[in-house]
Amino acid sequence: MAKSLKLIIEALLFASDRPLSARDIQVCLPDETPAGINEKLKELQTEYDSLDRSFVLKEVAQGFQLRTRPEYALYVLKMLKSSPTRLSRAALETLAIVAYKQPILRQEIERLRGVDAGGILRTLLERDLIRIMGRKNLPGRPLIYGTTKKFLSVFDLKDLTSLPKLKEIKEFGSDEAQTESISEEEQPGAVAAEEDGAGPGNDDRESIPESTED
Repeated sequence: MAKSLKLIIEALLFASDRPLSARDIQVCLPDETPAGINEKLKELQTEYDSLDRSFVLKEVAQGFQLRTRPEYALYVLKMLKSSPTRLSRAALETLAIVAYKQPILRQEIERLRGVDAGGILRTLLERDLIRIMGRKNLPGRPLIYGTTKKFLSVFDLKDLTSLPKLKEIKEFGSDEAQTESISEEEQPGAVAAEEDGAGPGNDDRESIPESTED
């Protein structure tokens, strides 16, 4: 039965279009415990890693999901004739504020960014990256915003505690700036091209990390 249980779980993972938690799987297997299901999920994870296949079993968005390895995603995207979803820098900044400060009000987001956030919040809501968590007990009953499970899935996070610490981000930014400074000294032509608007710095949009699901 142990082997059969693992195969049933594997079948459910292949058929699902979203991450499945042990409790999600238990709905189909009421005689099994979440602990037992988690044990089989970990075994499957180890097996797929040892087989060096084109896919892995990732723990994301408080569940498990079969995902194509990043090095093969481009071929799958070509087959599907799709490209990574793109967000503007302003949308990414707003999303980061919601992720780190949630639950948060629109007024607080606008105070931190210094600009109106209504349009960006609508875009993030439409893309299911943020959600309305309720209303604050203040005059006007303003909406409270937080991130969604899709946000965790898109950014390959197990849960919100997996977000990089602000200190780590600052250190990364410092190292990156130092690297760019060295690069600019060695290659002044690249800087000139960027200042003329011919380089990558002229693009104000960035890609959301793309994970291709099985």
